[in-house]
Amino acid sequence: MFAIIRSGGKQYRVREGDQIDVELIDAEEGAEVTLDEVLMIEGDAGATVGTPLVPGASVTATVAGHGRAKKVTFFHYKNKTRQKRTRGHRQHQTRLQITSIAPGS
Repeated sequence: MFAIIRSGGKQYRVREGDQIDVELIDAEEGAEVTLDEVLMIEGDAGATVGTPLVPGASVTATVAGHGRAKKVTFFHYKNKTRQKRTRGHRQHQTRLQITSIAPGS
């Protein structure tokens, strides 16, 4: 059984026992988090696709920790003016351990 969820504007395919890194969620380490934005569930009974969300479905996860992603560097350059600039950014993330998937109605 797997589900496709939406968190932080991105979509993730998850199964029970998976660990995923999502955008920062304001929760303590070790806390239970319920993700209600379930777009699709695939199980023994077949697939259920939401319009846009599956009614009553949810995914429960435990916060495994907080951290930062790898650095993304980008380079700005303007031709003929000798202007150039290199910048970097590290996005804050939350690591979630998926504990259960509830199919809903």
